Amino acid sequence: MESSKEIATMNNETPVSPHVQPEADEFRDQLPSDLNAVEHVGVHQFPDNSRRKVPGTIYLVAGSILIALTLIIGDSGPFINQGMVSGGVILVIFGLLCITSGWKMTVDEQQALTLAGAAVGFPVGHASAQQVWKGLRSRPTWRVLCYSDEDPPSRRGLVLVDAVNGKVLEQLTQDSLDEWASESA
Repeated sequence: MESSKEIATMNNETPVSPHVQPEADEFRDQLPSDLNAVEHVGVHQFPDNSRRKVPGTIYLVAGSILIALTLIIGDSGPFINQGMVSGGVILVIFGLLCITSGWKMTVDEQQALTLAGAAVGFPVGHASAQQVWKGLRSRPTWRVLCYSDEDPPSRRGLVLVDAVNGKVLEQLTQDSLDEWASESA
């Protein structure tokens, strides 16, 4: 009986190891360190929306260059025409939208959970926060789901907290549903 190593050698194949190391010149796609939650130890810091200002500035500069080239050189050439002006205007508008939607978040997840706990008006047991965006300019908002501290919970609440200024935008509380009470019995 031939072993798998001998068979692989006879077929001119290299044995495959479960721990294959990448070649030195091979490119491996990986998450940026601030987004890789698997290898992160400690409190997770959400990326700030103010990073949107960087590509917004690039779009603004590129659009301005296209408009300036058309105005300086003219639009009679084969490479620079009225389409360049239209593209430049679209890039400038999109760049301004990106810059104005680059909100600086001042409220983190823990602060949002605290504000939501105070807003619902009952002692909170389990709670979770999710970052969402509201409106055309994508204002960052924390959506917090809270359950009361009884087992099973007798109340639940949904609270929207503005991640820029910490204002409670909306809150909804609800008493326990009949299904909750019947499942625990």
